[in-house]
Formats: sequence, C-alpha cells, structure tokens
Amino acid sequence: MADKKSKPEAKPEAKPEAVIRATGLCKTFVVGFIPVAKLARRDAREVRPELDQKVLPRQVEAVRQLSFEVRAGEIFGLLGPNGSGKTTTIKMMMGLIFPTAGKIELFGETVPNVAVKRRVGYLPENPTFYDYLRADEFLELSARLCGVDKKIRRARIPRLLERVGLTEALNRPLRKFSKGMLQRIGLAQALIHDPDLVVLDEPLSGLDPLGRKDVRDLISELRSQGKTVIFSSHILSDVEMICDRVGIVVRGELRDIGKLDELLSARVTETEVVLEETPASVMDMAREKGWSALQKGDRLRIRLPGETDPGEILRKALDDGARVVSVVPLTESLEDLFVREARKA
Repeated sequence: MADKKSKPEAKPEAKPEAVIRATGLCKTFVVGFIPVAKLARRDAREVRPELDQKVLPRQVEAVRQLSFEVRAGEIFGLLGPNGSGKTTTIKMMMGLIFPTAGKIELFGETVPNVAVKRRVGYLPENPTFYDYLRADEFLELSARLCGVDKKIRRARIPRLLERVGLTEALNRPLRKFSKGMLQRIGLAQALIHDPDLVVLDEPLSGLDPLGRKDVRDLISELRSQGKTVIFSSHILSDVEMICDRVGIVVRGELRDIGKLDELLSARVTETEVVLEETPASVMDMAREKGWSALQKGDRLRIRLPGETDPGEILRKALDDGARVVSVVPLTESLEDLFVREARKA
C-alpha cells in the first residue's frame, strides 16, 4: 500500500526587500571653534600665552547611531521635533552630505551611487527654482536632466501638471507662484522621471487643506503603483492617515519605529461626554471633580480621565434633565506618542 504523500509545509511569507537601510548612522557638524586658552583657564590659575593661538572645533552631533529600514512598496513617515535630525538624515540618504560614521544603502547599494540616484525622486524642504521659467519649462528641464526620452516627457509633463493642480498656471513664471504652488511644482519635478523611490522632506508644508488632501492622495497612488515613499512631516493627522510605518527621531536618535497600531497604546486615556440642554448643576459637578468642561453653544463637552467611570456624570445629567449626545472613549493618538517621546530626557 502506497504511503500517503504529506502536504508540503507552507513557506513563511517573505518580507519585502529593504529599499532603504541605514546602519549606525552618525553625523557631527563643526559649528565653530573654541580657543584652547579659554578651556585651560577654567582649571589653571595662571595665563598661558602659548595657548592663545590654538583652537578646538565646537561640534554638534545631529544624528546618533540611527538604524532603520524602509521596505519596498510602503509609505514611511519620519517624525521628530525641529532640530531632531530628520533633514540631516534625508540629505545623507540623497548623498548631499556624508555621514561621520555608519552607512546608508538604497536598493542594496551604498550611497552615493549615480545609477541608484536615477531611481530616486527628491523634494527638499526648502527647494530653490529657476524662477524665470514657466512650470512646463521647468519640468522640461528637469526631465532632460534625468534623461527622460523626448516623446515620454512631452506626454508626461501635461499629465503631471494636471495631477498637481497647476494646469491653469501653465503660462505663469515660477516667481509669481505662491508657496503652495511651488510645493506642487516641486512634487511634479520629483516624479518627472517615474522613480521607484520618492523622498519628500516636509511635502505638506505651505499647503492649504485641499492641497494637503491632494498630496495625500498622490502619495497613496504612488504606493498603489508599487513605489516606495519616505517623507518627513509635522502634520501628524496626515501621517496617521497614509503611513504604513513611522519612525520617531528625537535629538538625533531613533526612539520608536513600527506600525501605528503597534506603537500606540490601546489604553483609554480619556472619555469625552457630550451633553445638550445641560443645567448648571452638571457644570458645577464637573468643576468640583476637576474635570475639563467646555461649553460651546448649547453643547457641553466634559473630558474625564481614563480611569474614571462616566456613569456618575451621566446619571447626574439625566436626573437633572440633560440630553446625552455621545460618550466616546479616547485612546492614545500619534500626537500623544510624539509629545511623550519628545519630552523624554
């Protein structure tokens, strides 16, 4: 009797390849010099003239032992307060500055690498343009610099201008563009050569709510096309909407990295109770308990600490004739996580 064939074991799902890999990344800047004599006088009682002409560099450590990966096909958000090292990290990624220690790889190749750069689209935080050019002329120049074929760029430029909402400004020189419009043309030039990796430093800066939504939609479209996007931002609500993973950098160090649902605590931090037709007795009770209470129009919003049972205030409200609009438990937000990490010593 023939043996029954055993079913082959299911192979574990392979993780997407790392498009960006930073390992032990450090960057120290020299921002001035300190006279050696000044240092010597702190401990010595006598003046030493031979030290007057000698100086030591004054250094600032912008990035410290930063290690992370960005996987193919994901949107990765790089977060951190001002001066945390986000832009420095992105500039090292683009080969514009060089690390003091460690290394950074794109598509498995150590930066800088000309062949790899052809696969990357980049929008810096404060881009500078040839302001006498029109939008289509600037994109034509960008496409030619990237080696895009003439036939392809003629078809791609109008589509990109329409996608970033600049078709009506086609004949206007860039010097007459608003900050938001310049941000849009910057996005278009980052995409003109159809890159596999898109690196955006504060892409939502200077945009109105409609512009921010357009950029969010565009970034989501890039993911659906199989492209990888890494961007830095201070607009945390936008990051929560579109990022697959985030990394939080504080004082040059990576404090947290992962998916938002893994990083954020599921613990209820507050409970919001919204009431209408609320008598003064309910407001008085909230104040006595030390709860946050805000009256806006005919609605009263009361914030209860996470461990507080809302039953007490609800019974009081109903007994005194108020109407309950909603009771919403609030869990930790990305802003809560960001502030907590930024305030750590």
